[in-house]
Amino acid sequence: MRYISTRGQAPALSFEEVVLTGMASDGGLYVPEDVPRLSHDDLAAMAGLSYAEIAFRVMKPYVNGEIDDATFRGIVEEAYATFSHDAVVPLNQLDANHFLLELFHGPTLAFKDVALQLLGRILDHFLRKRGERAVIMGATSGDTGSAAIEGCRHCDNLDIFILHPYQRVSEVQRRQMTTVLADNVFNVAIEGNFDDAQAMVKASFADQGFLDGTRLVAVNSINWARIMAQIVYYVASAVALGAPHRQVSFCVPSANFGNVFAGYMAKRMGLPVKQFIIATNANDILHRTLADNDFSKQALVATLAPSMDIVVSSNFERLLFEAYERDGAAVKALLERFQSEPSALAEAPLARLRESFASHSVSDATILEVIREAHHRTQEILDPHTATGYRAAERARADATTPVITLATAHPAKFAEAVVKAGFPGVPLPPHMDDLLEREERYTVLPAELSAVQQFVAENRR
Repeated sequence: MRYISTRGQAPALSFEEVVLTGMASDGGLYVPEDVPRLSHDDLAAMAGLSYAEIAFRVMKPYVNGEIDDATFRGIVEEAYATFSHDAVVPLNQLDANHFLLELFHGPTLAFKDVALQLLGRILDHFLRKRGERAVIMGATSGDTGSAAIEGCRHCDNLDIFILHPYQRVSEVQRRQMTTVLADNVFNVAIEGNFDDAQAMVKASFADQGFLDGTRLVAVNSINWARIMAQIVYYVASAVALGAPHRQVSFCVPSANFGNVFAGYMAKRMGLPVKQFIIATNANDILHRTLADNDFSKQALVATLAPSMDIVVSSNFERLLFEAYERDGAAVKALLERFQSEPSALAEAPLARLRESFASHSVSDATILEVIREAHHRTQEILDPHTATGYRAAERARADATTPVITLATAHPAKFAEAVVKAGFPGVPLPPHMDDLLEREERYTVLPAELSAVQQFVAENRR
């Protein structure tokens, strides 16, 4: 198994190399050169297995023996032992054919835990083997940062620097990051938005001279291992509902596109998926692209679903690479135009996307309406991101007889402000977090300037 860049100009890498590298040297993102297949019998044999065992079987071809089976199985089992529910990602039935996949039972109550509890352990394994230390830089719109910190805080060979937009994440999200006082954890509040933070992380990977030779590692969803780990819950949930003997559909609250791209990879591996529904908030580039072929930047809108407040969906590049039949030059040209002018996809690639994907965009007013409506109908309180998926699944599903699984990406307690606005008294944090709002915080506020951020990282790494 080798990994190639979506821009077509970077060298192919092994699994170990791609995990430690993150972004490709040509500015692209890595994808597998060949997609491994799960046969009908392979999928059928997963029925009734533990989540950790399904994870081992799904991810093993991507690791390609670069971690021996016994060690990799141990890493997987250790990662998912940190979840509070024995099923790890349990399914919750909402109505006759609509299911909620609860991805929020990890340490930070968000779907990012599924990948980052694994990635931190894989990184530490490879660095220990090499006798190296590394620096992690990541940008977060809310959930990735806390999940990355929880996944890496105990790693001996990593220092982690997480950039979040100052005063643009929820209080619970911020405190989940800033109350971790470990010696290898550094939180930076950027006086800008998520896209400013993401751009500085990308620029730092493009020119790592400020670290004087120390390796810089990505834990954002540009890292292939994040996508790999997320493929698993698509397979596990579909099998629980009868795959491969019947099709399922998925509705995914989407921002940076890594989550739904993992589902697409599960389909490429052989999972029988009828349809993917992309749910967005007012920052709707993904919906505009699919519905109207409007692939253009618009001003960021602050919404009740802040983890989806993103102008540029980084992982969409991976799907474009597939839609353009792996023509790296065409993808590079499209994305270069996108940076400076309104763009559109070519007719054939857009048609390929529309074969598998539908979309729907939800306003803040609708988010509040859906939280109230879903509770009335199901007695469940949804977080605002999951609420976008709930409505999109109802509006955009192609076939009411095919089970649709909406991904519940966060626990509603992480977004108490939206829940209260919807008319509820709030949602209590789980017992292990009930003192979160009283814990000591530690973070540094910096201007949205690359030099200031890189100087801070260089001076504070151990």
